[in-house]
Amino acid sequence: MIARDASVVSAATRPRPYRLDVHPAGRSAAAGLARDARRGLLATPKELSPKYFYDERGSELFEEITRLPEYYQTRAELRILRRIAPALAERHRAAELIELGSGASRKTEALLRAMLRDGAPVRYVPFDVCPEIILQAAARLAEAFPSLRVHGVAGDFDHHLDDLPPREGAGTRLVAFLGGTIGNLMPAARRPFLRGVRRLLAPGDLLMVGTDLAGDPARIEPAYNDSAGVTAAFNLNVLRVLNRGLDGDFDLEAFEHEARYDPGPPWIEMVLRSRVDQRVTLRAIDLEVDFAAGEEMRTEISCKFTRDSVEGMYADAGLELAEWHPDERGWFAVSLARRA
Repeated sequence: MIARDASVVSAATRPRPYRLDVHPAGRSAAAGLARDARRGLLATPKELSPKYFYDERGSELFEEITRLPEYYQTRAELRILRRIAPALAERHRAAELIELGSGASRKTEALLRAMLRDGAPVRYVPFDVCPEIILQAAARLAEAFPSLRVHGVAGDFDHHLDDLPPREGAGTRLVAFLGGTIGNLMPAARRPFLRGVRRLLAPGDLLMVGTDLAGDPARIEPAYNDSAGVTAAFNLNVLRVLNRGLDGDFDLEAFEHEARYDPGPPWIEMVLRSRVDQRVTLRAIDLEVDFAAGEEMRTEISCKFTRDSVEGMYADAGLELAEWHPDERGWFAVSLARRA
């Protein structure tokens, strides 16, 4: 772990300190990429973990996606958070907000504003794979909320949930996992992940999860096939990550993006399809991989939910559904869970 102390300067030039812990540093991050790339590229069919989308450029592209007209999820979730945050803060008096997959922390402001309105001390712990995006968000939030304490953590959900900073005081802890990101986990992976999150919760603490809801493919598919091509660029960016991290020679022009809705799971499956027969080399791990023309490599799933499937997902991890807040159209929902 590397701990970085940083500060921003307010309009009154008074420093507002915040902290960033980076897990893992250096070789271990490269080792994780090497391990996952080898395993995924040698699998049948080929696949890559979506966590490797989120280098600095990928994080910027995703923020751009959230502003696209086709991408309804962010706006729907933000409307829900703005609606429920004041009463939620009043009921639970949370003193700490841990956000998993925090990204730019834009939607989080609705929660923080409600939590801070009576002057109570609040600590915000953004957790994301990209340290640069955490630092940008921390600087902005420290300036916007002078009394807020920010302790960022850059790491991997698979390895570093137990490395989050210890609880401070006896106040309620709220753990947020927003943006429908829970849907990027395969069904078999959700139970161990949520059990790991459960360990962060004491009696009275809450988990908040945003879920995209199953429905009309004509609504869902365009969110992953936007007319401006931003999602395509986001998808292809994972090849840049492999080229940079593993000394690869992926030709981005030799692949094309596709996203399609499968009503069976139900989920969106996002793939990169090879345009030609080709061989790709990753020199850092001494790996050569052949792609046939038309062969697909899955880069992400985005599962869609119902209230019943969310409730079942929680129960399977030793949690219970406490509150259910859908948007006005029934396209997205924010739920709260606690230890069963």
